[in-house]
Amino acid sequence: MPSSAPPVAGLGARAARGGAVTMAGQLLRMGVQVLSVVILARLLDPHDYGLLAMVVAVIGVGEILRDFGLSSAAVQARELSRGQRTNLFWINTALGALLALVVLACAPLLAELYDEPQVAPIARVLAVTFLLNGMITQYRADLVRRMRFSALATCDVAAPATALGVGVGLALAGQGYWALVAQQVTQGVVLLVLLVAYARWAPGLPDRTAPVGALLRFGRNLAATQVLGYVANNVDSFLIGRRFGAADLGLYNRGYHLLAMTLNQLRTPTSTVAIPVLSRLSDDTDRFAHYVRRGQLTLGYTLVVGVGLVVGAAEPVVRVALGEQWLAAAPVLQFLAVAGAMQTLAYVGYWVYLARGLTAELFRYTTVTAVLKIVCVVVGSTFGITGVAAGIAVAATLEWPLSIWWLSRRTPLPARALLLGALRILAVASVAGAAGYAATLAVPGAPVGQLALAVLGLGVTYALGFAVPPVRRDLRAVLAVARTALARRSAR
Repeated sequence: MPSSAPPVAGLGARAARGGAVTMAGQLLRMGVQVLSVVILARLLDPHDYGLLAMVVAVIGVGEILRDFGLSSAAVQARELSRGQRTNLFWINTALGALLALVVLACAPLLAELYDEPQVAPIARVLAVTFLLNGMITQYRADLVRRMRFSALATCDVAAPATALGVGVGLALAGQGYWALVAQQVTQGVVLLVLLVAYARWAPGLPDRTAPVGALLRFGRNLAATQVLGYVANNVDSFLIGRRFGAADLGLYNRGYHLLAMTLNQLRTPTSTVAIPVLSRLSDDTDRFAHYVRRGQLTLGYTLVVGVGLVVGAAEPVVRVALGEQWLAAAPVLQFLAVAGAMQTLAYVGYWVYLARGLTAELFRYTTVTAVLKIVCVVVGSTFGITGVAAGIAVAATLEWPLSIWWLSRRTPLPARALLLGALRILAVASVAGAAGYAATLAVPGAPVGQLALAVLGLGVTYALGFAVPPVRRDLRAVLAVARTALARRSAR
């Protein structure tokens, strides 16, 4: 029996409702993450975070190999039989088990690489997360495919919340970096249990009659792209760990998590909604283009404008969220905020590649941008951790227009509309950044007051936007998406 996928009719309403549920879940998850950052940053030191980041920067590539692009392959497939789903489950689980064994064997080599003996035991314990996540993969993909966004949101909030409780308890008990390790493992265990409970299916024995060749080819290209992207995205942590040590890496890592990881948690769920919707509209060029434009506006006038505020008010953000001892992370946060804004503008291109099955083309594009990013980071590293963050910002700024141009040559993408829309979004984000910076000057020495005034300035920025006709049309389009989502949600 094939895994059911929602019909094309009513996709707009389903997408809006799914987006609302997913975003609400991610806001709650982000709240948990903020609590984690605020609480644990005051209980642990940069060296503790640096040790965990050293391990994650290297073994994290295994997570991509463990998935092998098969979660996205399952989501975008027109039809997926029970036998195919079962086969994909066992493939992901086997990959997870294999990678866990590899990490166990290579743990001493990681410790030698960084000249930090504590890295080895951390890597050995984190190896179990490969097996857990391998088992999780197809359960999550099944819920996404069936657009069961409420169940996904529940799992994605409950798991990190439980893990945070474990991490805080161990940190209070004086366990140092082991609190962070236990937090990672606990989240994987809880997430697996919840996803299995919601999905309500159990894999049988592998089915040789169920073909998975096309799914593996899709996944192979996507996995190659993701590995390349991962290397480019983590060369910063690797270089800092090797050149400057665990303490500096801990400072950089907190700046990164405060902005980039939070931003990713808000962007990534949009793919959960957008990819299955766009996959079913691949034959309708006009509606496809409409959804892509609306997606960019929705991301831009929420996330990009908000990130603009962070650029201007980075110091009070760090003081309030992490504490005075982490103030050196403020310039890192500013540059990473610029990078995050540019990456968000280009994010809709990722949806298009996956929805249209263009994973081979995505790999070629990622090869070019990975080289660009690595060069910028290596050059920036000569100026310390702030230089590394600046290199990432420069690379992201160059990649944004390149992504639109590259994709428009291969798909009927509304390139001009996307570029003009992005310029309007950046203009509004710049005003928000100026408001954030003005707030830091208006209330010196009072970080909470600075942030409160900066948020007020953000509200004024949106109000001014309504006075500009093109921006007003954009904001009304975003509000229309929000109203549709809320109306559908309340009608359930």
